[in-house]
Amino acid sequence: MELKQIWVDADACPKVIKEILYRAADRLSVPVTLVANQFLEVPRSRYICSIQVAAGFDVADNHIVQRAKTGDLVITADIPLAAEVVAKGCQALNPRGDLYTEENIRQRLSMRDFMDTLRNSGVDTGGPASFSQGDRQAFANQLDRLLAK
Repeated sequence: MELKQIWVDADACPKVIKEILYRAADRLSVPVTLVANQFLEVPRSRYICSIQVAAGFDVADNHIVQRAKTGDLVITADIPLAAEVVAKGCQALNPRGDLYTEENIRQRLSMRDFMDTLRNSGVDTGGPASFSQGDRQAFANQLDRLLAK
């Protein structure tokens, strides 16, 4: 299946990941659309654009869900957003290079909900590890695999 469009949940997406996506857009002529609650400056390119949505809970996520189509790729660390787009027939990839699939998304949602319950009960669960060079490389490798299909 040919990749038609890349959507980026851009509010929390690391800058280095956006830069990888910009290069891929121009190199492979694949449209990349960044969606965020704030203004984003993007390189001048016929393949790259940004959309600023209103501030609010899940506004950017909802915009992506409404517009993403089967075969599109969504870049997000938001597991509920990934679950919604995977259910629509899209691929979802997080900035650390993990591919969300129909096979693993339910388990990831359950773990997310469990950790949320722990945090809400006062347990300090810590945060995610710092974004590393290894994460950047894992993302780039997984993106290359998806774009080569």
